Order: sequence, then C-alpha cells, then structure tokens
Amino acid sequence: MLLTIDIDSDVPIYQQIRDRVVEAVADGELAAGSALPSTRQLAADLAINFHTVNKAYDLLRRQGVIRINRKSGAVVRRDATSGPPEPGFAEEWEPRLRTLIAEAAVHGMDPREVLRRSAGVLDSFAARQEAST
Repeated sequence: MLLTIDIDSDVPIYQQIRDRVVEAVADGELAAGSALPSTRQLAADLAINFHTVNKAYDLLRRQGVIRINRKSGAVVRRDATSGPPEPGFAEEWEPRLRTLIAEAAVHGMDPREVLRRSAGVLDSFAARQEAST
C-alpha cells in the first residue's frame, strides 16, 4: 500500500491516514488479515510524529476497520468480503454521510448528480476489488 498525505491540506494528517487506509481496504488493496506498518515505521516513512499515526490507528480500531495486538501490530480486521456490517455500524456512519450530502446541497448539486457520483464511487470500489482477486 502506497500511502500519501498532503501536509498543506486543511484535513488533519491523522484523518488523511485513516481515509487512505479505509480506501485501500475498499479498493481491495488491503484485505482482512493484512498487516499495516508500525506506528513508528509509518511516522518515519511520512516524516511525521508517531502520535499522529497512533491517533489514526486508534480511530480505525474504534471504527472496527483494524485490530491492534501488541505482538502482531495493526492488522486489517475486515474488508468487503467479511460479510454484513456489525450491528450499529449504519447508525454510526449515517451522520458522516449526512454531512457529505449537506456539503453537496449547500453547493447546489442536483440530487441526481449526487446519486450518480455516489454510485460511480461504489462501482469503482467493486471493480477494483474484482481486479485484485
């Protein structure tokens, strides 16, 4: 997995790391059981503070994407083939979805365009997963 961040972005670095890991799992680049670099290694690779990586990994852990074990480190916990989401996932995810849709509404995007683009993103994840298997 090649992880890139934008130091000049308004998005916090820990959030960028979290987002790139989630996208890599959705793309099929990382499967359940895949090991992630240690926090210190990733911090060194990105030339950032390891506490920033720690914060990203903790967020991923709380969201059920990875598990962290003292011996094996951070490992992807689930991917698209892991079955249906755990109870409560949709209820926790919906507020973030609401914010993204609100941004589109504020900028005057047509609802059909929002749906078209959303479907395109979902389709791209499915296509990449198929290509990686």
